[in-house]
Amino acid sequence: MPKVVDHALRRRQIAEAVHRLIDAHGIDRVSLREVAAEAGVSMGLVQHYFTTKDEMLLLAMEHLHLRITERVGQVSGSPREVLRAAILELLPLDEVRRSEARIGTAYLARSVVAGDLARVLRDGLPFVLGFYAGVIGAIRPDLDAEREASALFAMAQGLVHPALIGYYGPEAVEAIVDGCLDRLFDG
Repeated sequence: MPKVVDHALRRRQIAEAVHRLIDAHGIDRVSLREVAAEAGVSMGLVQHYFTTKDEMLLLAMEHLHLRITERVGQVSGSPREVLRAAILELLPLDEVRRSEARIGTAYLARSVVAGDLARVLRDGLPFVLGFYAGVIGAIRPDLDAEREASALFAMAQGLVHPALIGYYGPEAVEAIVDGCLDRLFDG
């Protein structure tokens, strides 16, 4: 009887190895060979799924987006609480999100010269901004929800680097986000 292989599980295993390498050593250290070693699989297995580093990076980046999206989807509460949680999921407030922010920053830097990565990031923005705008519009229909969503996203992205380097701690980051939401919804 032939062996049944869970291809989604294999791809996830490879994506997680890519993330561990990026987090520990940077995106330049990622290669098919290094990923195979990190994942504890053969080089041939990795090559079965990917012929280039960029293909592998694309899958791993999509895996990261899916992981964050799944966590945001589990949040419940008022629309404002859900929006707050969605913003905080993108910020390095604990070790999991610090790791994801380091990985995301590496993808962002590479996307400047890698068109496929830039496309994936660009194509994902309307989803995030649309989510933010939907919540804002439901709470404050008098505002330009799309403009406010863009401002919130820019604020959140602007917090990533200072938080990663330790300029802002988790409490300060949360206070800044809460202040922005207070001005937006209570103002």
